Order: sequence, then C-alpha cells, then structure tokens
Amino acid sequence: MKYLKTIARIVLGLFMTYAGIAHLSVARQEFVAQVPTWIQFSPVFTDFVVLASGVVEIILGLSMISMMKKYRPVVGALLALFYVLIFPGNINQYVNHIDAFNLNTDQARFIRLFFQPVLIAWALWSTNGWAYCKKLIQKH
Repeated sequence: MKYLKTIARIVLGLFMTYAGIAHLSVARQEFVAQVPTWIQFSPVFTDFVVLASGVVEIILGLSMISMMKKYRPVVGALLALFYVLIFPGNINQYVNHIDAFNLNTDQARFIRLFFQPVLIAWALWSTNGWAYCKKLIQKH
C-alpha cells in the first residue's frame, strides 16, 4: 500500500505541475473558461487569476513530488482545499455552457463535476492528509 500511495502522490504531483505550467503557457486561454464569470471583472484580472492559480498548482505539484514525509499531510490537505476552491469554476463552465478542454457538451461538463471529489480524495489519501484534517477538526 505504501508504494501505491507513493506512486499516486507522484502522479498527482506531476499532473498538477503540468497543469500549472499549462496555465502559464499553452492552455492559458482554455483556463479562462474555468474562471467563474462572476469574478471576471476585467480581462487583466481574469488573466491574473489564471496565472496565479497556475503558480499555485506548480507549487503544490512540486510539493507533492518532493516534500519531506512529515509535511506531506499538510500539502495533501492544501491541495484538497485548492480543489474545493476551484470547483466553482467547473460549475461555472457547466452552468454557462462554456466549451474548453474538449468539454463541448453539457453531458461532458456535467460528468467532469464528479471528478473533483475524486481529486480531493486522491490528494488526501496519497499524503495521509485525512489524518491531518481529522486532527485539525478535533482541535477545534
């Protein structure tokens, strides 16, 4: 199980790092579709959101790959929180029928919504973030 968690953590870290780099380069316009329309105050601000989230993804991705064992649960919990925070963008894409990332039908966009909880669980499971979150909840 230890090796499976390690592989899962590294794969997720690589995915996040790649996605972050894509935010800053080749898929920058595609990621605009992920920015909820209710916070697209201007094109400059929308671009800032895309770039900033890309930087956060790179940091989290690299941390998932390289972080020392004692910090992994914190990184996993932060990544799970990140997934929660960006979920409104996925809902926005579905509700407003925005095509991006080959999600060109309402059905495809709807199905994608169910992958966010999977990513949250993946981040928490592969880093033992569940235990960290449980400990935080018990303190409060």
